Amino acid sequence: MQEEILLKEDDFLVSQTDEKGRILFANDDFCKIAGYTIEELIGKPHNIVRHPDMPKAAFKELWETIKSNKIWTGYVKNKTKSGGFYWVFATVYPMYDETKRQKRYLSCRRKPSRSEIETVEALYKTLR
Repeated sequence: MQEEILLKEDDFLVSQTDEKGRILFANDDFCKIAGYTIEELIGKPHNIVRHPDMPKAAFKELWETIKSNKIWTGYVKNKTKSGGFYWVFATVYPMYDETKRQKRYLSCRRKPSRSEIETVEALYKTLR
């Protein structure tokens, strides 16, 4: 059985990607929880942490939202490098890097409550 990693109340996972979803930045909390070093994450697709239980529909909605320059929020089950998993409540902000003239996405994630996770798990089982 996969081990669940529980975020602490003050864990705040942050990452930034380019418009293709490749990781440009990851903070210490994200690296610690996901079990990767910063060097292992930079340049990799963010879906390196995507858990197979996540319905494709959730990510389809996320990408449609942020590509239309709107902020997306939602619950995500991610996998760790060691095969465990963790739940986050994510907010993804579309940004524009004026210097490089490129779109960027900033994702900020915090610990969801157990009841939020249970509600979302039930919903996600109905989606694919």
